[in-house]
Amino acid sequence: MKLSPANLPALQTITVIALVAMILLTTAWELWLAPLKPGGSWVVLKALILFLPLRGLLHGRRYTYQWYTMFVLVFFMEGVMRAWSDQGLSQVLAGIQVVLTVVSFVSATLYAKYSRPSLLAQN
Repeated sequence: MKLSPANLPALQTITVIALVAMILLTTAWELWLAPLKPGGSWVVLKALILFLPLRGLLHGRRYTYQWYTMFVLVFFMEGVMRAWSDQGLSQVLAGIQVVLTVVSFVSATLYAKYSRPSLLAQN
């Protein structure tokens, strides 16, 4: 499959779905599934940070996709560290977070690459 600007809607959809899945995962993880403290913890507020790029991603703003690729790496690092250090369900959830961040990073990077104005002008 050859990627081109025609694939932008699919890349946008993949990125947004991965981001929303991370929001839901983070919320469920820190409130119910495997919180750092029993009964939930304030760490759940990190899910609110994930809402920052959502509007730009939904509207297909190239600049948002560009900075989002750096933004999502923080959640990748957290996932790797918790997959390494946690045990049980928390370790599994961290692995899921790593997968979601990788999918999101790759799709956002490809979106930013194929939405550049010089490439869009050729089509």
